[in-house]
Amino acid sequence: MKEIPVRQITERIPQADRRFSIRTLETILGGKPTNDDLHRHNYFFMLIIKTGLGEHAIDFVDYPVRDRSVFILRPGQLHQLRLDKDCTGFLMQFDANFYSPENVTSRQRFRRVTAKTFCSPEQVRFERLYTILENIYREFANKEAGFFDAIQANLDIFFIESMRQSENPDQKPNTEMSYDQERLEEFMELLEKHVASHKSVTEYAEMLGVSVFQLNKITKNSVGKTVSELIGEQLILESKRILLGTSNQVKDIAYSLGFEDVSYFIRFFKKGTGSSPEVFRTNFK
Repeated sequence: MKEIPVRQITERIPQADRRFSIRTLETILGGKPTNDDLHRHNYFFMLIIKTGLGEHAIDFVDYPVRDRSVFILRPGQLHQLRLDKDCTGFLMQFDANFYSPENVTSRQRFRRVTAKTFCSPEQVRFERLYTILENIYREFANKEAGFFDAIQANLDIFFIESMRQSENPDQKPNTEMSYDQERLEEFMELLEKHVASHKSVTEYAEMLGVSVFQLNKITKNSVGKTVSELIGEQLILESKRILLGTSNQVKDIAYSLGFEDVSYFIRFFKKGTGSSPEVFRTNFK
């Protein structure tokens, strides 16, 4: 099986601007439709569709591309994209060396926004986001003194506006994330990084400085799932990514994810997906 390619930011961006790029879809498409094969990136990938249609599969979930679509992918996510020739909008790419907020509040905001793969804002909010992107595009095109600083400042504003999309309009504005939401986002980030080596609820509770009871209460209240269920879902997702992203044997994949018993890994995967690892891989050839 051919391995799923990992696109490096240096492959897509000129040497002088290797940390960041923004292009119009009209320039990228050149009046022709695009149909990318399944791949992943080692950088953040933001696709903002002003008008147009297409299809976007991200980590095995299908999303329709339509007017006012905003897609944000973190490094490592698998995706496959088809766009019609007349799509308009922007494609923005950057790595963690270019934008990685150090301020606690900004970092929490960035984590929360990038955890939401797709949204379709209402017209007024989309226009606000799009105006920010137009400012970023002009800064990048003109390259006047301090343009990277200006882009990073505009990215701060973009993520502030993006986070407002998730707030309940009936509630008073809240500049701080709720305690439960903050803990949930921290847990999900830890889970993505450590699921291969840490699989017990107790380990994550200890890393977060909360009790097992508290952590389960947070996840149940926030997403309606137990910590164990979320750990299982992340393991399945990582299994799928490795199955499609490498040609490694199933036993090697099982060991890399911390399963000492290959048979147990196969049963676990089949219970979560309805098919064995080999069948799943074959179906995506």
